[in-house]
Amino acid sequence: MQALFQRLITDFQDAPPKQVIAREQVIPVDSRKIISLIGVRRCGKTYLLYGLINQLRASVDPRNIIYLNFEDDRLHPLTLQDLDSLMEGYYALYPDKRSEKVYLFLDEIQNIPEWERYVRRIHDTLNVQLFVTGSSSRLLSQEIATSLRGRTLTYEVFPFSFREYLAYHQIDVNLHSSHSRSYIQHAFNNYLHQGGFAETFGETPDIQQRTWRDYLDLIIYRDLIERYDIKNTALLRHLIRYAMSNIGTLISVNKLFNEYKELGHKVSKETLYLYLGYLEDAYTLFNVPIFRNSVREEQHHPRKIYAVDNGFKTLLHTSLSPDYSKLYENLVFLHLRRQSREVYYYKQTQEVDFYVPGKPSQLVNVSVDIRTPATLEREINGLLEGMRYTGLEEATLVTQERADMLTIEGKHITIVPAWQYLLQ
Repeated sequence: MQALFQRLITDFQDAPPKQVIAREQVIPVDSRKIISLIGVRRCGKTYLLYGLINQLRASVDPRNIIYLNFEDDRLHPLTLQDLDSLMEGYYALYPDKRSEKVYLFLDEIQNIPEWERYVRRIHDTLNVQLFVTGSSSRLLSQEIATSLRGRTLTYEVFPFSFREYLAYHQIDVNLHSSHSRSYIQHAFNNYLHQGGFAETFGETPDIQQRTWRDYLDLIIYRDLIERYDIKNTALLRHLIRYAMSNIGTLISVNKLFNEYKELGHKVSKETLYLYLGYLEDAYTLFNVPIFRNSVREEQHHPRKIYAVDNGFKTLLHTSLSPDYSKLYENLVFLHLRRQSREVYYYKQTQEVDFYVPGKPSQLVNVSVDIRTPATLEREINGLLEGMRYTGLEEATLVTQERADMLTIEGKHITIVPAWQYLLQ
């Protein structure tokens, strides 16, 4: 095993730098903490590591940098004990490096049982800066919360944001230029349906569909079925299709349970809760609770569900026409979720799509078409009630094309097109 580690380390160090697309996320290269990157499969975690490695190579001896991907078939099966050969093999190659700082990148580390014990030990005993990635929020967050407590900084990684999508396509963001705005709006119409998985950019609709399906299969079989020993795979697939077709709607496990019983499925409520939880663990779905001052009260209300990328929504959409309202709403959710893990919806007499507490707090409604007075009034009234409840003086209404500023009851509501909102 030591010889294999040495070969993989040397091969990577001898290879030319990887070509990467710059992302907006700022990850420190030197920290007293272990840097953990988590997120859905194929969202760009590995290329973020490559970007950090390229950055380091400008000032650090390439021999001080180690990169290993634990999805490499040559490293299967690998045990906790096998990991002991990693740094010993490295120091056998470069004995003088024991006195120098070494940068160690461990990609998809969740494939090694009890990996966190090894990471904790070498972090505490060797002069290494550690970077780890994984594709399961439960796996990493639970282990970080116990074995790595106080030792790690965790960063969530998502598919490309709209701003990153524009940068990838070399579209200049200048809102004062009509030329630039035209290109931005055209790009938004594509991004709305295609989402932010970089491997789908510029591909034909057929290739995009195949790529999204491959990603879902990876998540279903590698992250869920194999890891949790799921037997009822038909139910899991049906649940994914149901979730993607009902983005932005309230999900009731009791209602789902009754529907599946009527269809003849042998299922329990506990199984439905588990499967939905697994999909969240794999960063495929997110749930949004109602905002209340009491956690107990929050738990008594149904939650909304959203997808990690609009591409999955497009793939599994069951209607003949695009569901623009849900596509818009999902993009706004992801924009807010990148900023904060705390995203809620508000509902009393009226409903508001999103409330994000913090500094600053945000209250946001999404409505594609507000040309009819009744629709505009409904959206405004919801925001006004939400502002009274939360004490906010400002709120936002995201639309397809209208831009405006309203002041009602001394409170300010900004109406903004979605493409422009996503650039804020």
